Amino acid sequence: MSTTDTGRPDQADRSPAAPAPPGSPSASGAPGSARRAESAGPDPRSRLVALRSEIGKAVVGQDAAITGLVIALLADGHVLLEGVPGVAKTLLVRSLARALAIGTKRVQFTPDLMPGDVTGSLIYDARSAEFSFRAGPVFTNLLLADEINRTPPKTQAALLEAMEERQVSVDGDPRPLPSPFMVIATQNPVEYEGTYPLPEAQLDRFLLKLVLPLPERGQEVEVLSRHAGGFNPRDLASAGLTAVADPADLLAAREQVRDVGASREVLGYIVDLVRATREAPSVSLGVSPRGSTALLAAARAWAWLSGRAFVTPDDVKALALPVLRHRIGLRAEAELEGVTAEAIVTGVLRSVPVPR
Repeated sequence: MSTTDTGRPDQADRSPAAPAPPGSPSASGAPGSARRAESAGPDPRSRLVALRSEIGKAVVGQDAAITGLVIALLADGHVLLEGVPGVAKTLLVRSLARALAIGTKRVQFTPDLMPGDVTGSLIYDARSAEFSFRAGPVFTNLLLADEINRTPPKTQAALLEAMEERQVSVDGDPRPLPSPFMVIATQNPVEYEGTYPLPEAQLDRFLLKLVLPLPERGQEVEVLSRHAGGFNPRDLASAGLTAVADPADLLAAREQVRDVGASREVLGYIVDLVRATREAPSVSLGVSPRGSTALLAAARAWAWLSGRAFVTPDDVKALALPVLRHRIGLRAEAELEGVTAEAIVTGVLRSVPVPR
């Protein structure tokens, strides 16, 4: 990612198939000059856009990932972060929680982690001779599931109900989770020893898969400069990071995002892109209708951040890669030949006609 990166959520992948949407918000947090959607009362857009520059006080060189997290918040979705150790995945999540003034908890997923360690369990109280519920770390606003692919499928599945229904069931009783609620899961792309690949059903629950690249030389120098100047990643106050928005702003923003329109031509374009993934010869599992709705939701959030009350085909193209790539299953022979899901999405974007 270059130092002039505008923070598009697909920029970390250097995808040439997704041109920047008109009116893209800059890394400084200022919306473009495109037409703004009507809003009543204080404008939550300026506060949500300001999250990007505020998080940038602590995180260097990950503008695209920051934008992706804001889009996921607006669309009420979850995010899968992939990157080698040390590219600020945990710091990114902690900075987001502080800038938005919401609670966050971190769970280190390990092979011996049990489902009850995530959702909570019933504890017997000898004094009252009754069972009481002890809430697990999933009862928070922002759950960081660190190295989610290092825990067995049974524990991974414990998150499915929480991610889809925003509740957990313990001993048959559903217990609602706080609002807002978002899961940000991380996984390392280079370590396969002792890992358990996420099943398709769980991958499909993530709105976006964001890939965090290693910083460029200038960005890495800036990281060291901040540390030399006294920055402590365990103390975000040392970076001057403060809350610039709150859950009320997020709720108001989500209401406005729901009013962002999409023409029938744009809806047809989304469907054509998704259907093209199912017909690709290298694909064993194409994108499901859930992927279509996810792409629409992400595109509406991006359009709203860009200051528009309608979705354009460029909005769809900008979000296609992070929304679709983790929903595609490749044939074994295609993987042996080096075909990737990213290449499939890029090819589909090039082949499917764009509505005018």
